[in-house]
Amino acid sequence: TRKESSAASDVYKRQQLLYVSPERLLAGDLLERLQPGLFAIDEAHCVSQWGHDFRPEYIQLGVLAERFPEVPRLALTATADPRTRQEIVERLRLQDGRVFLASFDRPNIRYLLRSKEQPARQLLTFLEEQRGNSGIVYARSRSRVDSVTAQLQAAGFEAVGYHAGMETSRRSAALERFRNGGDTGAVVVVATIAFGMGIDKPDVRFVAHVDLPKSLEAYYQETGRAGRDGLPAVAWMLHGPGDVPQLRRFIDDSAAAEEQKRIEHGKLDALLGFTDAPGCRRQVLLRHFGEQLAEPCGNCDGCLEPRALSDVTVPAQKLLSAVYRTGQRFGSNHLVDVLLGADTERIRALGHDQLSVHGIGTELDREQWRTLVRQLTGLGLLEPVPEGRGGLRFGADTLVKPVLRGEQPLELPLPPPRAERRRATGASRLQPGDTWTDADPELVARLKAWRTEQARSQGVPPYVVFHDRTLLELASRRPGSVAELAGVAGIGAAKLERYGDALLDVLARDA
Repeated sequence: TRKESSAASDVYKRQQLLYVSPERLLAGDLLERLQPGLFAIDEAHCVSQWGHDFRPEYIQLGVLAERFPEVPRLALTATADPRTRQEIVERLRLQDGRVFLASFDRPNIRYLLRSKEQPARQLLTFLEEQRGNSGIVYARSRSRVDSVTAQLQAAGFEAVGYHAGMETSRRSAALERFRNGGDTGAVVVVATIAFGMGIDKPDVRFVAHVDLPKSLEAYYQETGRAGRDGLPAVAWMLHGPGDVPQLRRFIDDSAAAEEQKRIEHGKLDALLGFTDAPGCRRQVLLRHFGEQLAEPCGNCDGCLEPRALSDVTVPAQKLLSAVYRTGQRFGSNHLVDVLLGADTERIRALGHDQLSVHGIGTELDREQWRTLVRQLTGLGLLEPVPEGRGGLRFGADTLVKPVLRGEQPLELPLPPPRAERRRATGASRLQPGDTWTDADPELVARLKAWRTEQARSQGVPPYVVFHDRTLLELASRRPGSVAELAGVAGIGAAKLERYGDALLDVLARDA
């Protein structure tokens, strides 16, 4: 009725903050009933077809510029490369607005990538080295989340699952258990990407991926949930060629338009270029977001565990020749088949068994060739065909011609031959003591146990009592008086009054 409509309108007008989806905002007459003072468009990368979570509904938000020309508008995102940022400006009609861009670098996060050989064993090895720490394990599917959760629980970890197929009450309970530290103070959440939005827990010490994410933007966003307190954290990921066909199939089988599918394939190619990149991972990651890191970071597997380089000049020339001879339109699998001399019906039908490049690449095995394809793509010698799904063509002439002519030698890391392939298991332990080198681990554990008790009695997450950084500084400096406690970061007047005597007791018992 008119009376009810008027009452509802008054309710909206009284709101100081209204959080609403684009679909709901633009449906019906909600906009007409609002008198907004500001529009803040969160996760603005969703407006861009190049954004990692494109949602067509976001495009319609451009209408706000017409219907509310006097109302300020903000567009915010933490994961947008230059192309996405430009599209945000254009689609939301923010050409006259100012752009505030912070660095994408998270120097406290150690990026560790491992070749996927025995996923369950590799994950357990990594988590054993992370016992006592809270973290997130991302898996691709709901069934995989359930199976990994069961494996971790059987191994003695306090692990909970989280995915959209669970009842709301179970998801809420898992989130609360993670935030509050559970029984041990170190809960591991195994989740799909449904877990993460709004997670503000600062002491997540690791984020692990047991499956490839779908893009570098998604990877950056998910790993960015680690180490928000500024302390050392680990982003650990398993990757292997077996992940790629399924991700390609997800794209091809989606209901997206063909143009959007080509974009998604391109984003996947960028991710694969990151996984196979020689040298510093962080430099590749930041370059993707338009930021340059002048020197290698020294805090990734590419820097800490440099791989042996092989002279791949001749194999690269053979690969580039195969791309050219087959018409610069075929993808990695077909090119490798040609180089290895495969006798398939498709190769015969295309006449590629008659090419001079057919069978000339037997010095490398299939996985080595696939790696080389991804590396040359990452270096810009090859690039995706704009109108083709997964096809490759030459990159810039200035890059390709020197290699083909033998003027530019290439040295890149390749996986060992199949017969010698080593199992890559485990990960380097990143100790919190990297920040406070003389912190006694036993005292740190005792302080964490005390913090967990305090948090449980108050019904709050442990980090509300004290952050990890404060406990590490306490264990390093070992203050013996209230005055010395006051000099520890994170202990203000209120916390000094509330916890001071108890902390001194804990420290004295250890002395």
